[in-house]
This record gives sequence, C-alpha cells and structure tokens, in this order.
Amino acid sequence: MKKILLQLDTDVHPSVFDAVTAYDGGADVVLQYGSITPENAIPLLHGVMFTRGGEGIKNSAVFIGGSDVTKGEILLDTVKSNFFGKSRNSVMHDSNGCNTTAAAAVAKLSSAIDLKGKKAVVLAGTGPVGLRAALFLSDEGASVTVTSRRLEKAKKACGYLETRFGVKAEAGEVHDENSTRKILEGASVVLCTGAAGTMLLPEAIWKGHETLEVLADLNAVPPYGIENIGARWDGENVGGQIIFGPLGIGRLKLKAQRTCVGRLFETNDLVLDAREIYKIVKKMQ
Repeated sequence: MKKILLQLDTDVHPSVFDAVTAYDGGADVVLQYGSITPENAIPLLHGVMFTRGGEGIKNSAVFIGGSDVTKGEILLDTVKSNFFGKSRNSVMHDSNGCNTTAAAAVAKLSSAIDLKGKKAVVLAGTGPVGLRAALFLSDEGASVTVTSRRLEKAKKACGYLETRFGVKAEAGEVHDENSTRKILEGASVVLCTGAAGTMLLPEAIWKGHETLEVLADLNAVPPYGIENIGARWDGENVGGQIIFGPLGIGRLKLKAQRTCVGRLFETNDLVLDAREIYKIVKKMQ
C-alpha cells in the first residue's frame, strides 16, 4: 500500500520544498492543494480519513504548510477537531518551516550547554521561527527575552507566546549597538532570527563577551545576523564561545523535516505540532 501525504497549503501555490522533502522523508505520493481554508480543507481531509481502514489507515497522513503561520495554526486546529474515534490520520504542521527550523536551532544550542536557568536572548524574535525558538528555550528552562526594534511589537509577541503556548518571556527593544549590549547583559545564549541579509550582532559585541557561551544565527544570506561568523559553522569554538551558523543548523532542519514526515506513517494518531516536533529533533542530536 502506497504512503500518501495530503499536503494542505494556505498559499495559492503549494510549497515545492515541502513536497520534495516529503518524498525524501518516505512519502510515495504527495497530493498538493493550495489556497486551503478551514472550510475547503474538510472534504479533502475526509478523502484520506474514510478511504483506508485497519492497519492501512496509517499509510495516509496530512501535512499543513504555507507561508502564513497563523493560518496554518488555525488549519491544524480545524483538522484535529474533525477527527473522531479511530477515524483520524497523523498530521504535521510546519508552516514556513517554522517548527523544524526553530527546533533544529534550539536542539543545537541545548547540545552545547545546559539551558536551564540561563538567560537566552532571541534577537529580532517576533517572527514565527523566533517565537517557536523562544518556546523551546523556555521549555528547556531558560529565561527568555524576545526582542524587536519596537517594544510594543515585542510585547505583543510575548503575549502570543503566553496565549498560544502558556509560556512567559520578557520583551526587549533593540535598535542600535548600545541597546544590543544592554539586552545581552548576563545572557549566556543568543539566537539571531532576523530578516535575510540583516546583521544584528556586531563582532565587537559578541566576541569575547563576558557571559555569552553559545551563539546561533539563522540568516543564511550575507551579511549574516552575527557578524564575521561562518555559515557552515556547526559548533565552532571561537575563544571559548560555541557558534552555530545558518547552514550548520539548516542541515539538521532538513533532516528533521524528513524524519518527521517519515514518523507520520508509523501510526494514524500522531499530531506533530511545535512541541512534538522539538521532542523528535532533540533526540536526533
């Protein structure tokens, strides 16, 4: 029996990246649908729910993607609410790669040091990846600060974290080198999750910083988020500081997405949301 993955994408054109990764993860067939809403998703979902039974039902699964993470979360909630009894399929949510990317980054950080009780700063962390990284860091016991150029935006992001995931984080405003230095006082961990090609952390600040132990950057477009690091660094030791570059993290992200897709076909009742994905990725380290 072929392993069929139903790809529900909130964008007009379903992600080719997600489809290729799904095939590499073990799917035999990927059924791609775009412009998905909670309303038009249900008939498609029923198509995988009601066509296979017994042991065969685990060979159909659902992947939720697209560039809008909020829409993806709503779609995930809709899909879960339409399962009943044994009529269900395993489902994974990874809109814009947010869950697997953040999980890979924090798994790398946690492999370098024990995060419990440490101050962790997520620079430019109000986007989907930054927020999930903040979630995972918090779950590891770190004291997390999420920054933005505007304090109100950072506060709104922290409110989302508490409402959606039940975790608390501090909001911080960072707009220049002085505010960057201040926010990093006492920090052991820093993760840059800013826009592509935007340098957030000058070398003059991070290199030899008195408390920073481990640093990571997710910006793969030069200039990198952390000035003068290597994109392929994967735990590079620079004067006692451990550094992970975007491509070093990216290799684990790709492996994580493939692995998670493969897990979908092991049972018919797996729900791979942010926290469940992180559990899987951390074990891969």
